[in-house]
Amino acid sequence: MITDIWTITKKEMKELLTQRGRFRGGGLGMLFFLGVFGIIMPLQAGKAWVVSPILLAYWGWVPFLLVTSVIADAFAGERERHTLETLLASRLSDRAILLGKITTGVLYGWGLTLFCMLLSLVTVNVVYGRQGLLLYPAGIAAGAVGLSFLLSFFAATLGVLVSLRANSVRQAQQTTSVAVFLVLIPLLLLPVPPQSMRIALVGITQSTNSTAILLSIIGLIGLADLALLGLSMIRFKRSRLILE
Repeated sequence: MITDIWTITKKEMKELLTQRGRFRGGGLGMLFFLGVFGIIMPLQAGKAWVVSPILLAYWGWVPFLLVTSVIADAFAGERERHTLETLLASRLSDRAILLGKITTGVLYGWGLTLFCMLLSLVTVNVVYGRQGLLLYPAGIAAGAVGLSFLLSFFAATLGVLVSLRANSVRQAQQTTSVAVFLVLIPLLLLPVPPQSMRIALVGITQSTNSTAILLSIIGLIGLADLALLGLSMIRFKRSRLILE
């Protein structure tokens, strides 16, 4: 089964990086996110980009935005290109097809997020690291890696569920764009608060048990991931998709 999942994943990644090379995916979309989250925002935030726990929010939302920008194509795109019937007629099992689509979204969103983290670290060190090497604290680094993975998985399973029932990629994108809009507003507002407010927020996070809070958030997102995965497995019916 793992081999079959990897077969679907390789096929999807190849299409994602080549045939779907538009703004929302492919090379141009990747360069856009790398430029914004790997260079521009770190330059604006300065050293706070590395040390502030508030910046964990970025590494939670970045993979969500990345995955939702491409996952609408998962099944709706196959339906539009008239390749869904061929895929469903293959020897691959239902779970291999479904998990292969989800894995593609996770690898795209999580992998690109980790690369953004490294690129932003290089950016901050080049511009602000004259007095010594700037590194993420261990807690922030671990939290960012964990949150980015879980939210990549959340976005992938949610997007697959939408794409399963959408008649077109545009319809799936319109549905997922609502979620993107909801998370984009707080993301864009994070740099806006004045310095005094940001200092106060950092003080609040330091005075509370931030580790327990982070673990609770990770646990809740993990449960949501499992629930969405279970729902997607229930909703994915090869016979129903063939009839549609």
